[in-house]
Amino acid sequence: MVRTLVTGATGTLGTALRPRLTAAGHAVRAASRSPPEETEEDIEWVEFNVLEDTGIESALENIDVVIHTATAPQGDTAAVDVQGTKRLLEVAEEASIENFIYPSIVGIDDIPFSYYKHKATAETAVEESNVPVTIVRATQFHSFVAEMLGYVAKLPVWPLPTKMQIQPIDVGEVADIIVDYTTLEASGRIGPIGGPQIHSVGELAQAYRDSRGHRRPIIRLPIPSKTVAAFRTGHAICPDHMIGTVTWEEWLANRYTSGADETDPRVQSPI
Repeated sequence: MVRTLVTGATGTLGTALRPRLTAAGHAVRAASRSPPEETEEDIEWVEFNVLEDTGIESALENIDVVIHTATAPQGDTAAVDVQGTKRLLEVAEEASIENFIYPSIVGIDDIPFSYYKHKATAETAVEESNVPVTIVRATQFHSFVAEMLGYVAKLPVWPLPTKMQIQPIDVGEVADIIVDYTTLEASGRIGPIGGPQIHSVGELAQAYRDSRGHRRPIIRLPIPSKTVAAFRTGHAICPDHMIGTVTWEEWLANRYTSGADETDPRVQSPI
């Protein structure tokens, strides 16, 4: 039985990984800054905080594989994603971790967004460490796109950079692939994981609007930003790696038919 630690275990990806890992026969230890009060019987929960450097050594004790999903896209990304990852790698080396899996994002080398820059720096630290590693880059999750559109959903007019290109993917499909690589042998950098279709933000917004029963107009908002330009020219997509199967329309139908809402706390960061 592979003993696997999932950091950021209450986040979008961590939540998807937990049941899949246990189903695959892993002994799962879930680490979070705030472990839930009600937990699964077959998962060990520990309190863990890379920002404050607490609980790291005990979290890695008697662990074979680490899946490091903890991230802070809306927080102190330099402290959490860069320094926190480096600290975790130091302890992982001391603990003789056999496979350090780092989920990341497609396009971070070419998109001048501060969070992406910090993810790229963390990737470099992972690759240059003395710990055997597996790096998995994926495109944006469906839930992340829904969260972004949810911010403008109540406006009378939806101003959006409609030409940006996004290739959304179901988080469960990314989790399935990560579980396949959660072995005692590291795989290095694997090929990118993208969703089944490439859409413009305008197309994504139209489908989202229809699924929510809105009729508000969508207008193009040109944003003179290098980050938006990088998305518009396709740096965030991987058309040769359409691995996902759940389309944006299918995800919307499933989510909103089930009565979920874009303010659901499970709709969190892209990784």
